[in-house]
Amino acid sequence: MICSPDVPFWYLAGAGNMGTLAACYLRAAGFPVALPRRDGGPPAPLRKTLTFEDGRAPLALELPAAPAAPIRHLVVACKTPYSDAALADLPLAPDVTVLRLQNGLGSLDGRLPEGADLIEVVTTSAVKGRHPSHHLVAENQTWMGRARGGPAPAWFQTLARHWPGLEWAEPIRDRQWRKLVANAVINPLTGLYDVANGRLLEDPELSARARRLADEADTLLGALDPAWPGGSWDQVAAVAAATAGNTSSMRADMQRGAGTEIDAINGWLLREARRLGLELPAHREVVAAVRGRTLSAP
Repeated sequence: MICSPDVPFWYLAGAGNMGTLAACYLRAAGFPVALPRRDGGPPAPLRKTLTFEDGRAPLALELPAAPAAPIRHLVVACKTPYSDAALADLPLAPDVTVLRLQNGLGSLDGRLPEGADLIEVVTTSAVKGRHPSHHLVAENQTWMGRARGGPAPAWFQTLARHWPGLEWAEPIRDRQWRKLVANAVINPLTGLYDVANGRLLEDPELSARARRLADEADTLLGALDPAWPGGSWDQVAAVAAATAGNTSSMRADMQRGAGTEIDAINGWLLREARRLGLELPAHREVVAAVRGRTLSAP
């Protein structure tokens, strides 16, 4: 097993759409990738197929199950409600490096060793599909960085040569906040109304609700950092226009009765607001509505 700083051995927690894409890029860079073997039984490789919007030949990916003791490099790409299950009983090294490829913020708080090196991943790439077939529909920009800042690890430049559009961001927080606001506006509304993203710009009622969500998010983020420039509605509207025909991840989750990432997206905003003594009524309303809809799903 290769575990040097320059050629790390990566384990994958969450082999869905984005996890599969990350595994493909890591493999292309020459890094071994495996699933943690949990039951001590014989290895059972997971076979995946990744297809591309631009017509490239499909890529077959086989992820073996490998003994995990200890894990020094881990990609967490599961949906945020399943973070506890994905990390359960994993033998994480005290200084484990974790790539968090999840929506929202705070999903791994208190779930990693104190000495863990948590590297946040923000991407505008998009993958659709269900196991075992995944389809890359948009290969855009991806940023990695630490919330506290700091230089890129030794292996990053090798990975960047094989991960299209990958950059090291220092700091990464503003990119995280921008994506968080877009998700906090688009995801719950499209899920609750069961509409494509572009409908938020076409329907006056939805547009008004979307603006309120964006404005409340700006109020909170401005309180957290007076240098926050605001103006989030314009960016959210641009994202909704660029993805007008798309189904948001939360809408897809709600359509199939799955758990949503509302607690890591709008829920994070509400927790921070509560800490500062602020009220975000529009966000509180959509969080309650999404939770209620999810709990009542058959």
